[in-house]
Amino acid sequence: MKIIDIHCHPDWGGYNYKKITTNMDEYNISKAWILPWQAPPDEYEPESNAHHAAIGPEGPIPFSCALKYYEKDPDRFILGYAPDPRCIESLDLLKSHISLYNVKVYAELKLRMMYDNPDAVRMFRFCGEAGLPVLVHIDYPIDKKRMYPRRDWWYGGGIEAFARTIRQCPETNFLGHAPGFWAHMSGDERYWNEYYPDGPVLPGGRIHELLDELPNLYCDLAGPSGYNSLARDTSHAKAFILRYQDRLLYGRDGYDNKLQELLFSLELPNTVLEKLFHKNAEKLIPALGSGT
Repeated sequence: MKIIDIHCHPDWGGYNYKKITTNMDEYNISKAWILPWQAPPDEYEPESNAHHAAIGPEGPIPFSCALKYYEKDPDRFILGYAPDPRCIESLDLLKSHISLYNVKVYAELKLRMMYDNPDAVRMFRFCGEAGLPVLVHIDYPIDKKRMYPRRDWWYGGGIEAFARTIRQCPETNFLGHAPGFWAHMSGDERYWNEYYPDGPVLPGGRIHELLDELPNLYCDLAGPSGYNSLARDTSHAKAFILRYQDRLLYGRDGYDNKLQELLFSLELPNTVLEKLFHKNAEKLIPALGSGT
């Protein structure tokens, strides 16, 4: 079965180009969205320095690094880019990078700002016009029990700021990602103080409500948070996938195979697995389906 990983970071966590492509081959992944993460130095944890050798003024994962992967194999990697929309030149930069480098997705956006910031909304509306899906990382201000350099590392302003953003950009497709998004699978208040809530999923989860309300909302299953949201309650996971099969996309945000194994263990129909593994990604970026 064809598999597209929609969440891959270059030279991250000790994995270089050779290790990542070998890892992709091992797990039958034919394509990957290769995503930078650009943020000001005071908006990401110092621990990020240990994960990426090229960290610098561009941010924890520079666009230049992602571009190298794409240039080595443009048939295998789909290039992402998400300049900080608060910067005065960001929209012009995105336009030029689409033209010059064939950027296909605005990702990964991971900044300490409310995602319904007017400058961000302007950027997202352009993404809709240009046909770029927008992938955002959300985290709540969970106290890490220290004073410096930050007490916490929040991104995006929470699920309600994200919902307001999506409503203002009906022509733009958005993908929710990370603990501050997936903790809303369950209808409780644990998202305020737990990155990865466990146990049965309770009715009333905000993700369900927003998927029902907003046709341009999609879900990135990547990372420990996406995996945990399904693995914590597999009976709920199967029902959730069957109901929202057209809006869920496979990704890893790492190099293990846990999510593939979990999805296959749920005994989902092949038609559903095909949507998760590649068809939904091809719907958001039609060029993927043509092999370009």
